[in-house]
Amino acid sequence: MPTALPPPSPAHGRRIAAGPADLPSATSGPRVRRAAASDLDELVALEQRSFSSDRLSRAQYRRHLDSDSALVLVASANHHLFLGSAVLFFRKRSAVARLYSLATAPEARGQGVGAALLAAVADAARRRGSRALKLEVRTDNAAAIRLYERHGFRRIARYARYYEDGADAWRYEQTLD
Repeated sequence: MPTALPPPSPAHGRRIAAGPADLPSATSGPRVRRAAASDLDELVALEQRSFSSDRLSRAQYRRHLDSDSALVLVASANHHLFLGSAVLFFRKRSAVARLYSLATAPEARGQGVGAALLAAVADAARRRGSRALKLEVRTDNAAAIRLYERHGFRRIARYARYYEDGADAWRYEQTLD
């Protein structure tokens, strides 16, 4: 049974925006690649469309794009139409990577974008030597919870009043092969 823990420090996790089913579409799936500095405007626009609170700022994205301990991924149908993004953090001498943010554009939800980003995140974490992934998700985000549980994440803790609006969060973990 999950235990109540204080939020992790220094930065707390983000709301995860996922679609109601988030299953792969019948057509080819989205292309996932590492974001570049030239993607900053589109990342910020996607953030604004995907979340109503707890948004990453332009300065945060800029810092993450330049950081050796962060990886920003984008999913797109073509190079300029972003369908989703993921922000993954790594810590030195830690075998655990942290999925800090997963955003899916409202118009792309239910089309496999979240699943494609999760697969790319897990692959990137494995390549960096991580043995597990952790994340936080709002307790009221049923679509994201289903997505994570379908992809092998298990609930390990609950954080009270975790988000800026006072919502609680579940902490999830996935063991990487």
